[in-house]
Amino acid sequence: MSETLLKKEFKQSDVQRVRNLVNKDYTAKTKSSVGYQKETKRYKEGDIWEEGGKQWTIKNGIRQNITKLDSAKKAVRVPLRCPKCQGSMEHHLNKKMYTVHKMCFDCTVKYEDTLKKTGLYEAYQKRMMQGNMQAFATDIEAWVLDSLNESDTFVTEQGDIEDWKNNNTKFKKEVLDKLQEYLKHLRSNIDS
Repeated sequence: MSETLLKKEFKQSDVQRVRNLVNKDYTAKTKSSVGYQKETKRYKEGDIWEEGGKQWTIKNGIRQNITKLDSAKKAVRVPLRCPKCQGSMEHHLNKKMYTVHKMCFDCTVKYEDTLKKTGLYEAYQKRMMQGNMQAFATDIEAWVLDSLNESDTFVTEQGDIEDWKNNNTKFKKEVLDKLQEYLKHLRSNIDS
């Protein structure tokens, strides 16, 4: 005959836990403990403090860290509503127009229409195109200079470092001369 005796003794906390489950009191504690609690400072909306090597603030009731990229995030963020007409900004054209004009597509069309009616659209269009060409000239100049100064070193399977960089100063001078000639041509078309 097999014995089905319980060989484990129940603790008081185990009994209390079962009582809590039977009474459907799922959040009741079965043990009480005493310990050290660190004193925390309460911060309010807009406070800025440093903790753990980071700066923190509270915005809209939420604790957030302050980073160097906050201004960049703010510049890229598209609002839910157009600042001018309060229309929804969900459409993809609205998002594209907001990055350029800081208003939705419909407001941009209305703005350009009023410029056409007043005869100022050609100057507006020229200013927009010149801004794009100026940004392109700056980007191409930075790209060429970075490419010329780039280090081309590779590590072989044997652990040797090989330098594949072309140190030909004649080539670099020729590229820089062509770049300056091209940029001069671009900028002469921008200003005219």
